[in-house]
Amino acid sequence: MKNYKLKINGHDYNVDINEVEGQEVKLSVNGSPYVVTVDQEVKQQRKTVVTTSAATPRVSPAAGGDVQKSNAAAAGAKVTTPLPGTILDVFVNVGDTVKSGQTVVLLEAMKMENNIEADTDGTVKEVRVRKGDSVLEGDILIVIG
Repeated sequence: MKNYKLKINGHDYNVDINEVEGQEVKLSVNGSPYVVTVDQEVKQQRKTVVTTSAATPRVSPAAGGDVQKSNAAAAGAKVTTPLPGTILDVFVNVGDTVKSGQTVVLLEAMKMENNIEADTDGTVKEVRVRKGDSVLEGDILIVIG
């Protein structure tokens, strides 16, 4: 179960995502249960937990909101999504050279477009998402080596 604390138009909401099955999401908002149907199936992925002593979250300005990213282990920096959403565009391919701060993915989350940026310079080793994919908080989008 995932728990989110949201502030919408000055009102606080406690949202618990209880179950995701295909296009159906069972959740509760401030204790009231709801069943939500999404336009496209929510992709379930196993989460990889990455820890590093040097991990310092960065916040960078994005169109319509702020996005937080995490650093990954030295074997390859993993660019992850800070919140659930839909991939609007992927700006890099495997083999591309990227610079720290370069926008690599455009994510729509909570009706806002968010630029997801590379945390480090390097070469793109993996692109794990494509346009239209639904992602969950913490999902790995890009691996930079």
